[in-house]
Amino acid sequence: MKSKTLIAIIVVLAVCLLGYIAVRDTHPDDHKDDHAEHAEMSYGPDVHEEEEQAIELTPEEIQEIGLETAVAGSGAIDVHINLAGEINVNLDRMAHVVPRVEGVVAQVGKTLGDTVKAGEVLAVIESQELADAKAGYLAAVERYEMAKLSFNREEKLWKEKISSEQDYLEKKQALTEASIEMRSIEQKLHAIGFDKSYLEKLSGQPEQVLTRFEIKTPFDGTIIEKHIVLGELVGTESAVYVVADLSSVWVDLQVYSKDLRHIEKGQKVIISADSEMPDAIGIISYVGPVLGTESRTALARVVLANESGAFRPGLFVTAKVAVSKTQAKVVVLKDAIQSLEGKKCVFVKNAHGFEPSFVEIGLENESHVEILSGLATGQEYVTKGAFTLKSKIVTSTLDSHAGHGH
Repeated sequence: MKSKTLIAIIVVLAVCLLGYIAVRDTHPDDHKDDHAEHAEMSYGPDVHEEEEQAIELTPEEIQEIGLETAVAGSGAIDVHINLAGEINVNLDRMAHVVPRVEGVVAQVGKTLGDTVKAGEVLAVIESQELADAKAGYLAAVERYEMAKLSFNREEKLWKEKISSEQDYLEKKQALTEASIEMRSIEQKLHAIGFDKSYLEKLSGQPEQVLTRFEIKTPFDGTIIEKHIVLGELVGTESAVYVVADLSSVWVDLQVYSKDLRHIEKGQKVIISADSEMPDAIGIISYVGPVLGTESRTALARVVLANESGAFRPGLFVTAKVAVSKTQAKVVVLKDAIQSLEGKKCVFVKNAHGFEPSFVEIGLENESHVEILSGLATGQEYVTKGAFTLKSKIVTSTLDSHAGHGH
């Protein structure tokens, strides 16, 4: 009897289990809804994260931060080549100052780094060679004057048939020789640096001036090398000063063979040194026809105005050269691009306010950036004030984390 009762109970349980399975299979979505509800409850904050990053601003706030927007659209982007380069002295505006005569240094008036004007005295040397040349010139002038007086007298006597023609010709020959000698020494003094007006006053100057030679700068500039000290003997073989006009410099760029077909004389380049220096714009003035044997690069040169003196010789720079243009589907202003959570973004205006839209960028130049994804043509984006919006998001995130910490 007990066995029959146990079997009946087992049958009833089996029927109930089969009924439950049938009901569950008939309504499977009920359980999925339960899981979805559980998932939404567990991960709801992530779903609404983008809405939490939206920034709502009143018209007054927009005006206060100077926020401006534009509509994204297509545009042309310059394709650039970056070239490595170095700032060098403009050799067309550099002078090696060499003494014209040998002598002992008596005065040193300028030193390394001094700014000098054209014709300014750098140093003074005492030269016996110069004294001999000046004395020789004065003596030659006297001989010429004497020969001229003698000739004039002899010419008068010859014309009056008092003197013979032979005497007349001898005096004429002597005058010619005296003139040649005087002019020869005069040319030597001109080569040393003395003009005609100086030589005309030479006979009236004191004797100590005969040995004095002033070393002068040929143009306005800066002394970048000095090789002269008081009391040393200097010659005419090497420079005692090097003066450079640094108001313009050379930017020497290295161009690899693969890029040579894109580089030519007359192209505009943007010169960049570091983040603390403003970019400068120059024009390529020379492209070398020969590759270096070791570097395998050609030289491209830019003569760059440097009135501020910021571009110092020896400074390494990067030159950006626009070689072509490409049409991009979506182009935005470069200032609109911000970095948020380690990714590039632009702020777009929508019904929620201003939200960051993470983008992938392509080509860029000094003013615009190509957008490959993340922003569509016709969307309104922030062109000015994007950094302020980014700061608000960062501040809000920090405050939120601080609140959870407590």
